[in-house]
Amino acid sequence: MTAPVSILHEDNTGTHARIRNDFPALHQRVNGKRLVYLDSAATAFKPRCVIEAVRDVWERDCANIHRGVHTLSQRATQRYEDARVKIGRFIGTDDRRELVFVRGATEAINLVAHSYALPRLGLGDEIVITGLEHHANIVPWQVVRDRTGATLKVVPVSISGEVALSAVEQQLSSKTKIVALAHVSNALGTILRVKEIVNRAHALGAVVLVDGAQAVPHLPVNVMDLGCDFYVFSGHKLYGPDGTGVLFARRELLESMVPYQTGGDMILSVTFEKTLYNELPARFEAGTPNISGAVGLAAAIDFISDVGLEWIFRHEQLLLKFAQEKLSKIEGLRFIGTASDKVGVISFVLEGVHAHDIGTILDAEGIAIRTGHHCAQPVVERMGVAATARASLGMYNDESDIVALAEGIQRVKQMLG
Repeated sequence: MTAPVSILHEDNTGTHARIRNDFPALHQRVNGKRLVYLDSAATAFKPRCVIEAVRDVWERDCANIHRGVHTLSQRATQRYEDARVKIGRFIGTDDRRELVFVRGATEAINLVAHSYALPRLGLGDEIVITGLEHHANIVPWQVVRDRTGATLKVVPVSISGEVALSAVEQQLSSKTKIVALAHVSNALGTILRVKEIVNRAHALGAVVLVDGAQAVPHLPVNVMDLGCDFYVFSGHKLYGPDGTGVLFARRELLESMVPYQTGGDMILSVTFEKTLYNELPARFEAGTPNISGAVGLAAAIDFISDVGLEWIFRHEQLLLKFAQEKLSKIEGLRFIGTASDKVGVISFVLEGVHAHDIGTILDAEGIAIRTGHHCAQPVVERMGVAATARASLGMYNDESDIVALAEGIQRVKQMLG
């Protein structure tokens, strides 16, 4: 077998071996086989430093934040707010008021839909999304449409899984108020030309929300450079804890928005006659937040920064190329989503075999992939299939995982083909 892809670009420094060693969940056997984890687009494994950071909060600084004068509360508050600053800088903002902690990208999109869009849109206004969106970036805008009378327009997707700028321009108009699009498709891996779309939308006076859940684990992201108005992502896909996420929003927009949820810590004062809301970003963080999760997400960003997103992108692109070459040799296998610019997401179908059967047989071999429509049913149907098998790559994957996947698919063919 040829030298592993994971060391082809690191001068045999052992970078990838050290990365794999930092993920405890990788070092187990599933159904008696070595675990091959190819489902990072659904959720990424957590490095040891994230696990330790979360545990340390619970063991040492387990207290509520912002309200207490005692030492533990002060320490927990400091760690929580330090995490906010670090995460903001990771995506290119130094203004802590522009970063709101949420439970994930889904909550962030719903927050924008309810706090920004619902009070502003009305009959005749238009919302534009693309045809490859995750359900979380479709359904909230349907709710806005139904409640306001606005029109929801969809930019078509090519059969290769790409969104052409000309197709976007055809859907934009002077009536467009909001454009909501994925930075990277979760079902196909397509990277969209976000900056150019933002420029075109802004020229017409529209604001732009970018769903970056599938982008931030793979690409350097700078919200100032992109120019977007809102950017959302989930912590669990970024090697961080579940139930964490981030909404970046331009400060002037946040200041003009009404709170999505109300309760403790998002208020300055309450009487039975009147409530005064807190300053940003606390105004949008009602109740006790996921304190340990925010600290764990900051630890994940430290880990990613130490490895380097440039290294991660290069590594995953080499591995993607190897996977495409290896799997294309399997008779009856067809790739779904063949965009020229994409991250390490490999969706495919196998002639005569249902996607769920592929996933079940691979699981018996210790190989974890995702099957179904991936919460992106419209784009999967656009590709002419009901479901796909999806192998998604993370920084910890290597050539041996792809070889195991190819051998597992051959096993599927032997059993069911």
